[in-house]
Amino acid sequence: MKAAVLAKLQAARAGRRPVALVTDLASGAQALLDGGVALGDLELTDDALAAAIRLLERDTSRAVEAGGRRVFVHVYNPPSRLIIVGAVHIAQALAPMAALMGYAVTIVDPRRAFATDARFPTVTLSDDWPDEAMEKLKPDRRTAVVTLTHDPKLDDPALAVALRSPAFYVGSLGSRRTHAKRIERLTAQGLSEAELRRIHGPVGLSIGAITPAEIAVSILGQITEARRKEAAA
Repeated sequence: MKAAVLAKLQAARAGRRPVALVTDLASGAQALLDGGVALGDLELTDDALAAAIRLLERDTSRAVEAGGRRVFVHVYNPPSRLIIVGAVHIAQALAPMAALMGYAVTIVDPRRAFATDARFPTVTLSDDWPDEAMEKLKPDRRTAVVTLTHDPKLDDPALAVALRSPAFYVGSLGSRRTHAKRIERLTAQGLSEAELRRIHGPVGLSIGAITPAEIAVSILGQITEARRKEAAA
């Protein structure tokens, strides 16, 4: 790899930008695809460019035939993120499970008695108010957001930001009655029907979950379903 390409790859990874390194397997020429722009000594054909973009979206590295050449597309995506609002019992089960699946987990809760290192020793904690935390975290297409507090003062501000972001999944804990009231409040705040339809509420797959761990499994199942459906679209 040439020094210039390596430097750009390292800068992209430091900035959490998804990039793909495309290598011609015959000549060794390379191009780094960053933000739709190819940098390097390999001129990408339209087919190669489309294949690299598709593999970036699917988070998959592999060799492909494109434009009469065989190239290897090495995808460098930042870790997918899970932002959990509410340092509650379900979060204690959900956070480590999500980490095992490769998510970078952040728990947001201004209630310092809940959001402690003792209860959450392996994840990032934020004690900012949820809307402020969400503005700082900037949910992107590789981010899932789940609100768990049952407290409109905490959940609603986070949802208002998440629903206007590119986050691939937004879920919120609560019964159907609770969710109906949530929709009324968020509608009054000016969110559109299309934005509100993005909420998975009640959160999680319908598997009869009761315990915090079971609910965490149902949430991660639904997040996985949403992520894979988006990648296959």
